[in-house]
Amino acid sequence: MEKIQHKTIHVNGINMHVAEIGQGPAILFLHGFPELWYSWRHQMLSLSSRGYRAIAPDLRGYGDTDAPPSAASYTAFHIVGDLIGLLDALGLDRIFLVGHDWGAVMAWRKPIESMRVIFGDDYYICRFQEHGEVEEEFARVDTARLIKKFLTCRNPAPLCVPKSVGFGGSPHSSITMPSWLSEEDVNYYASKFDQKGFTGGLNYYRAMDLNWELTAPWTGVQIKVPAKFIVGDLDLTYNNPGVKEYIHNGGFKRDVPFLQEVVIMEEVAHFLNQEKPNEISAHIYDFIEKF
Repeated sequence: MEKIQHKTIHVNGINMHVAEIGQGPAILFLHGFPELWYSWRHQMLSLSSRGYRAIAPDLRGYGDTDAPPSAASYTAFHIVGDLIGLLDALGLDRIFLVGHDWGAVMAWRKPIESMRVIFGDDYYICRFQEHGEVEEEFARVDTARLIKKFLTCRNPAPLCVPKSVGFGGSPHSSITMPSWLSEEDVNYYASKFDQKGFTGGLNYYRAMDLNWELTAPWTGVQIKVPAKFIVGDLDLTYNNPGVKEYIHNGGFKRDVPFLQEVVIMEEVAHFLNQEKPNEISAHIYDFIEKF
């Protein structure tokens, strides 16, 4: 890890922290919630050793990157602006893009309304909507415990968390640590979320309806870049109603016509790049070597 270099770059009105290692064609790694650049540590080391330049920012709202307080500052356009600014600052005009937890919401009505109808008010994304409420709930739980709860979740059922239970669960229940996650890893995440808070990450969910409105002109537009899709069979998003049918019955290929491959990893949950780091690094390498 000591070989990974860190810098702060001013882009799109914010200061963005970027981790980087290696020389050669650039790979840009994007994390999800509740993660950081650190989620890609294994892939950065692996791909850089194979002749690639691995770049992983803390996205807007996370880690050592600035976190504007308003959810309206977390639309897809803000994120794209951040990334374009980052690429310009690094002098890059061509990259391979690797993202985790960046699926699109497809709904005939506003996403949050749809989720409330399908899953109920206790569904985690619905619970995330009220500014300050979940932050207060998170603050009552040890941050390291909260990170462990999220990262070690292997239940593919919809994540519904009643207020009476809370996201931390019972403080007396034990959490079994998997072999792929160390206390050192957890403490790194916890230290950054203790410093930054969770509002920035939660604001991505709070901007979902606004994104749905702003991107309406692109409804039905195909994504015409070569792509590979990897998901664990225990991933809760893969097991949401209609998702498997969309992926396997032609809908995904219709919308992403240059989709090269779909990989379903058995007995793997949501944070697959950490749970199966060597396999994910190999999948990435095998795909980008084609180009």
